[in-house]
Amino acid sequence: MTKPILYILDLESTLTPEIWVTVSQKSGVQDLRVTTRDIPDYNALMRMRIEICRKNNLALTRIQEIIKTIEPLPGAIDFLSHLKSQGPVIILSDTFYQFATPLIKKFDFPALFCHSLSTDKEGFIADFHLRKDGGKREAVAALKGLGFYVVAIGDSHNDTAMLFEADKGFFIHAPETIAKEFPQFPSFTSYQELRKSLEELAFENAQA
Repeated sequence: MTKPILYILDLESTLTPEIWVTVSQKSGVQDLRVTTRDIPDYNALMRMRIEICRKNNLALTRIQEIIKTIEPLPGAIDFLSHLKSQGPVIILSDTFYQFATPLIKKFDFPALFCHSLSTDKEGFIADFHLRKDGGKREAVAALKGLGFYVVAIGDSHNDTAMLFEADKGFFIHAPETIAKEFPQFPSFTSYQELRKSLEELAFENAQA
């Protein structure tokens, strides 16, 4: 019996612009431009971001105001809509529910697995709470255990664990350096090219 395909996608740079980069641009706080492409250690990166926000008087409400202005990448809404017509879709991201909710709304609320933030009495981000350490890989493993053929799609270092764990992994919008570092994952620069490859994969899976 052919396993049903389930699609797992990262959010930032996969379907939307990088949240922290956009916050950096619109707030003028240049130190917030750093992402997991630059610092793969997510915990260290987040501790640095929290410190920078407090230092620059950037409260969570201000960050959320900026996030509401972010639009999906060109073609992302149609791409995700097509995937949802082909099988279950989950957005598996290292962002936070306090950040991602207005973005997910623009995609008609697909399932979202991410982390949470807490704030202090002044409204600044005080801490971050990971849903589960290594959660991307473990989520993929659990869904495979439920009998799904899992296809994972991401763009950066922090996606590689889930791409390795998935039955099939792809890069979309990955920097050339990362694509070269992990040549086992087909890398695409357009949703149209990726969609074609996914359709071929679905056909092969159906014939297996």
